[in-house]
Amino acid sequence: MTLGPKPFRRQHTHAMAERFDIVVAGAGHNSLITAAYLARAGYRCVVLEGRPIVGGGVKSAQLTLGGFTHDICSSAHNGIHGNPLLRNDELKLGDYGLEYIYPDPVYHMPFPDGSYLTQWRDLDRTCEEFAKFSKNDGVAYRRMITEYETVRPILNDVAFTPIGFGKPINDRLADHPHGKLWQRRLAMSAWEIIRDTFQDDHCRAFMLGCPYPLQPVQDPMTGRAAYIPLHQQRESRPLPKGGTGALTVALARFNEAHGGMILTNKWIKALIVENGKCTGVECEDGSSYRAEKAVVSTIHIKQLVDMAPRELWGQDFLDGVDTWEAGLTLFETNYATTAPPQYAVAGGTLSPVHSGVMVSADRVLRMSYDYARGSVNLEDPSVHAICCSLADPTRAPKGMHTLKIVGYYPYELKEGPQHWDEIKDQVSDANLNFLRRFSPNLTDDKILARIVKSPLDLERMNPHNWHGSCHAGGSGPSQSGAMRPVPGWAQHRMPIPGLYQTGATTHPGGSVTGGPGRNAATVMLKDFGTSIEEVVKKKA
Repeated sequence: MTLGPKPFRRQHTHAMAERFDIVVAGAGHNSLITAAYLARAGYRCVVLEGRPIVGGGVKSAQLTLGGFTHDICSSAHNGIHGNPLLRNDELKLGDYGLEYIYPDPVYHMPFPDGSYLTQWRDLDRTCEEFAKFSKNDGVAYRRMITEYETVRPILNDVAFTPIGFGKPINDRLADHPHGKLWQRRLAMSAWEIIRDTFQDDHCRAFMLGCPYPLQPVQDPMTGRAAYIPLHQQRESRPLPKGGTGALTVALARFNEAHGGMILTNKWIKALIVENGKCTGVECEDGSSYRAEKAVVSTIHIKQLVDMAPRELWGQDFLDGVDTWEAGLTLFETNYATTAPPQYAVAGGTLSPVHSGVMVSADRVLRMSYDYARGSVNLEDPSVHAICCSLADPTRAPKGMHTLKIVGYYPYELKEGPQHWDEIKDQVSDANLNFLRRFSPNLTDDKILARIVKSPLDLERMNPHNWHGSCHAGGSGPSQSGAMRPVPGWAQHRMPIPGLYQTGATTHPGGSVTGGPGRNAATVMLKDFGTSIEEVVKKKA
């Protein structure tokens, strides 16, 4: 058996005397991307990571049994393929071991009445799946994706451009033949768009739940979430071969190949501020690291403000941090199994990498109420099952599988977040038993081991999952665009000179897009007197 890339670890003891241009606080995928572009420009970077393995939410490990490689947080890398980093192969990460797999089918959803809807990479085949329920909905799906693909390049450009560095989205849409319609759509709720586009409830449930977008779908300005299934129609839900951590392993290798240093087990406790400028960091082990040019942080803003005197941040920034909201959260169980999920379909069974159950559009709407109430509602839960080993056999011993079952539940329970420790095994069992209604082959004898992570556990595992949010915080209008992380500080430059911020608390937000990382590099390189375009063109 060939395992994928080994988790990236480094520990040096002699680095304190060395000089660095850039100190990078945290080794999530975004900060590694920022460091990679800066290293490509010739700046010497040291990346400091508190945990034993780099990657943040983009890393893999053998969580259950030896030989089973699980994704610790993220699995699918949908958003990053629109990033010029990969779209234009700017850093040639394939040379550092990064290889993607594009599963087909993309997503499968069974329903309680025995019917099902499967999204395939082939558009005609997917339209036929919708047409099983409603001929009009099959036509509507094709029309929706055709229209979306005309505006998708604009949405990509906005995501992968720092705030203030390009035209605002409405100015960009002014050049689109249907720009005013798209302004309206993006301001609408995802529910309104799906309700008005599709007639059949199965089709509506699929569009709103494949997977659930971690936003209340009836909220204003969630319109883009209605197009998530279309985003994955052409590109699938890409998996890095060997585990999600293959991306961050490749980035770490790139950084070291370009003169950078990566140190693990380096928890940062304070920023060093001298003469009003951030010049380095102090670690809990007593070591400190100085930056000649700048410090770039991926530390969550809720913790970042405690690492320097509060008066240095300014009241506007502190007010923005105080009002930061976690948003919607999830719950996951990782299993080592001897079988993948199997679903009954015409002519036999289907075992997809990604599958999920959302029993009705009404259940999607009620989820927002469950979150608001702090309620763990186990009646017809929304579940998302991910079996990466089906497409990537390197993830498990021969004939065996990794399985992740994700459920959607609030961190803030009525009884308090600590209550998760009492109920998490019960919730995990309920999610598995619900999935068994549709995949009855997942009997107890097929399960070798499991590890359960509640929203509280996700926060304990990684402080960046503040209040259980794997996206570092909600992505509603109050925390998007020029409001992320706080109004007035959305350009990656922090109130303390010499300090920059990247990661999911910055534009365009959470998920595996690499957008915050590349955008932060764009801003920093401009401030240093060059541009990301010049750096990319530079000969290696």
